[in-house]
Amino acid sequence: MIQTNKDKLVMISVQGTIVKPEHSGRHSVGHAGEIFMVPGTGGITYNIKVGDPAFGWAADHVEPGVSTIADQEKRTSGPNRGYNFYACIGNEARIVSGDAKGATGIVTGHHGGAEHVLIDFPDEALEKLTLDDKVLIRGFGQGLKLVDYPDIHIYNLDPGLFEKMNIEESNGELLVPVAAVIPGMLMGSGVGSTSIGTGDYDIMTSDRKALQEHGLMNLKFGDIVLIQDHDNTYGRCYRKGAVSVGVIIHSDCKYAGHGPGVTTIMTSSSGKIKPVLSLEANIAKILKIGRFRQNS
Repeated sequence: MIQTNKDKLVMISVQGTIVKPEHSGRHSVGHAGEIFMVPGTGGITYNIKVGDPAFGWAADHVEPGVSTIADQEKRTSGPNRGYNFYACIGNEARIVSGDAKGATGIVTGHHGGAEHVLIDFPDEALEKLTLDDKVLIRGFGQGLKLVDYPDIHIYNLDPGLFEKMNIEESNGELLVPVAAVIPGMLMGSGVGSTSIGTGDYDIMTSDRKALQEHGLMNLKFGDIVLIQDHDNTYGRCYRKGAVSVGVIIHSDCKYAGHGPGVTTIMTSSSGKIKPVLSLEANIAKILKIGRFRQNS
């Protein structure tokens, strides 16, 4: 078993509310010059869940499940940054108000720029939720370290989910099951950001031929993916031989430089992480949530 410092981690509560969807009501211009006006981020998304395709929706940056935030008017404030930082993928979230009070769900990612924390709840909870309800998250995972792998850094990941990812050790490296391998040249919006613990960055999708060549058109929300030649240790940057691992958290996008978002969970500047392609490498399958939740 891979040794971690999980017994030294601190569990801290953070509380948010449902994001009220925003929109200009006007048309926008996509990467090919096309005009579009479609739904975007926020709210309670009833019919899109982790495990569903990240492509093909009549939407832009759409977020599966429930989008939450601490302060919608002050997205860059300390409390809102803290809400995003402490909430890790795999954490338990509990509704603490309204008709759905007591229902629990799972954090599935955080979306930079919008500064949203995304949560999967059962359908019966979605039907009772309102945009005024509050959600309490047991923030647990930031500071997670691998005792025997100092060059591999972990972010935004609940230790319980890490232990369920079927990661194996081999000759001083970790073999990580992933749904796809992303060439570093395809990473766009978010490159250069130092907000590894609060956001995501996008796979550019303006070149459909490149996506098809690398088998990326079937990406799904919740897929665990490996990004080649990208170092997320102290910020998102190109570094030959480095690798980063993340989770697909929002849909394809129409703007230049954008596409499905990836929240970072692992990175190694010296390439100590190796990919093992697996159809099971999706947090919805691992945690039995979203499209793979029983009775969902």
